[in-house]
Amino acid sequence: MVKIFPAKQQMVRAAAEHAAESLRALLKQQDLVRLLAATGASQIEFLEHLTVKHAIDWARIELFHLDEYVGLGTEHPASFARYIRQRIIDPTAITRYHLLDGTRQPREVLTEVNQEIAKAPVDLAFVGIGENGHLAFNDPPADFETEEPYLLVNLDQACREQQVGEGWFASLDEVPRQAISVSVHQLLQTKEILCIVPDQRKAAAVKACLEGPLSPWAPASALRAHPNTTIFLDDGSASLLSRDADDPISW
Repeated sequence: MVKIFPAKQQMVRAAAEHAAESLRALLKQQDLVRLLAATGASQIEFLEHLTVKHAIDWARIELFHLDEYVGLGTEHPASFARYIRQRIIDPTAITRYHLLDGTRQPREVLTEVNQEIAKAPVDLAFVGIGENGHLAFNDPPADFETEEPYLLVNLDQACREQQVGEGWFASLDEVPRQAISVSVHQLLQTKEILCIVPDQRKAAAVKACLEGPLSPWAPASALRAHPNTTIFLDDGSASLLSRDADDPISW
């Protein structure tokens, strides 16, 4: 399902409401809910709405995040572990979480996080779509075959340029060339996925992933193979889609 909104603020509020409803419903059904959360500029306002405006029992939520740069510690502003702490852990006082440590040997981190995430299904995931169509840090051509939950990936130039453009790094040379990322296969095992994609700069990637072939060259196209995914777009990110964006609901 795709939902299109005329403005970013409407989109992030609606996505946060949907996420809160899903979390509350899951918490009524089970003792512990497992959540996989995206980071990055596109998720900031969504997470602000979700973490401060909804009555959610965060003590019964176990948190994983999608990815982390290899070689980057939490002292760096671009660290996703830092981002998760500042934008989810600290606001909610959540106590069950698994932060990826970019300063350790990647193989050690992979062994540990793969063991942890394999212990039970993931109930809900928040994701975005990169300017190059990436899903988590699975840049094109993404590995659609591996069944490893997390893997070591190489970041392509378009992905690294996006990080500079968003202000996380001062220059391309500063952006790491590798990351630890959840795999496409692992994401597709999640019971429900919410994909939050604001801004005009994502429009070409959104069109390729939603209207082009389901292909490793458009990694987020894999979301179309998932039976319970909702994609939230604003007028900018939906601007190149064939469907009339004035119809705000879905197709």
